[in-house]
Amino acid sequence: MPSRTASSQWEFGDLLPRSEGRRVFTVVELTSQVKRLIETQIGAVWVSGEVTNRRLQSSGHCYFTLKDAFAQLNCVLFRGQAGVDRSILEDGQKVLVHGALTVYEPRGQYQLIVDAVEPQGIGALQLMFERLKQKLQAEGLFAPERKRPIPNYPKRIGVVTSPTGAAIRDVIHVVSRRNPAVELVLAPCRVQGEGAAAEIAAAICLLNEWSTSLPVQERLDVILVTRGGGSLEDLWAFNEEIVARAIYASEIPVISAVGHEIDFTISDFVADLRAATPSAAAELLTEGAVAARRFIATASTRLSQLGQSRIERLRERFEYQTGLMARMHPRRRLNDCWQRLDELQEALSRGLGIAAQTARARFENVTVAWSRMRPSKVIVLRREQLDRLGNRLSELAHFGAKAVQQRLTGLSDRLRLLSPRHVLARGYSITRDAETGLILRRAADVRPGQSLVTVLHEGEVLSTVKSKPDQSGT
Repeated sequence: MPSRTASSQWEFGDLLPRSEGRRVFTVVELTSQVKRLIETQIGAVWVSGEVTNRRLQSSGHCYFTLKDAFAQLNCVLFRGQAGVDRSILEDGQKVLVHGALTVYEPRGQYQLIVDAVEPQGIGALQLMFERLKQKLQAEGLFAPERKRPIPNYPKRIGVVTSPTGAAIRDVIHVVSRRNPAVELVLAPCRVQGEGAAAEIAAAICLLNEWSTSLPVQERLDVILVTRGGGSLEDLWAFNEEIVARAIYASEIPVISAVGHEIDFTISDFVADLRAATPSAAAELLTEGAVAARRFIATASTRLSQLGQSRIERLRERFEYQTGLMARMHPRRRLNDCWQRLDELQEALSRGLGIAAQTARARFENVTVAWSRMRPSKVIVLRREQLDRLGNRLSELAHFGAKAVQQRLTGLSDRLRLLSPRHVLARGYSITRDAETGLILRRAADVRPGQSLVTVLHEGEVLSTVKSKPDQSGT
């Protein structure tokens, strides 16, 4: 190992070997080189992922993170970038973004400067669906008041669908089974793929023009726009604006039967009626005829029941009228009058007897009452009542006087106990200033030569103060 020779006991030579040709980068140099490599070797790319941590700054720049299950990428969309639908950038939205990959040197992190954004996969179609739905709803294409009723007994039905699909076979099968008299007019078109929406709209317009050219009694009663089930992409032609506006402009009522029961398309919302499936639409269109057939099949039985019911009601009415005529015969009415007269006579007799008994009872009651009200009896009763009241008054006066006397005795005793004379009788005395008459309570209040009056239990004593004791205790 090469080392420098020690010149003293304190020199140990090079502790670490020298590296020949070692280059040391500064942070900014390394970051700049990485930035050049990324921008030249990778450059502009398309990246797919889920938007998260979206932040819109007051400056107008939008920052977000694009992530998948294993990694994440910082992205920035500057305010001046035109032609980008910023509403797509919502947390949780799966998107495709295009931009230039670079390094943000102050933080030493790589990021994507975005210049284009597209929704990804089913999410993109769903977003387009919702936007078109909101637009057409705002224009009134879905308004319930513009929905037209579907005829109960359509004779001629226009069908817009593929001539080789399962939908037309289902419609033909159901209609021929339930009402073979209905005429189906097919306007063939593609129902999926590029250009299918334009063909569907053209078929609806064609049926309207053809029907208008016919006499009124031969025109189409309803148009059925239909196809079988499929994915969202397969059914997308029925979510196009051109189809919605063709249905809205149709002068003939339109039924939309696209996909299965769980599938909803823009054509379902614009149409006058939605059916879950093509077969269900065919059943709706033939329901009136089927119901009429059931009605006709039961008509004879129903007519027989109605006839029997009518005859029964007429018989009951005849019997009622016969009984009424019998009751209204003159002899019957005369007998009723005689019977009523007999009842009134009996009632009058009973009434007179009851009145006589009532008068007799009243007379007896009055007699008894007058006998009870003789003056001698009244006087005796009043005298007895007066005696009772006198005795009561005497008792009350005696008790009252006794109570007053007891109260006076108690008050006299209290006054005697509180009287100064009572205190003096126990050997105490009261000393006053002879001139002012003020009662003296402390020795400090007297002065030599002061005249005093001392009140005893019996009599008073006059005295003069010669001296007063020293209050300091000496």
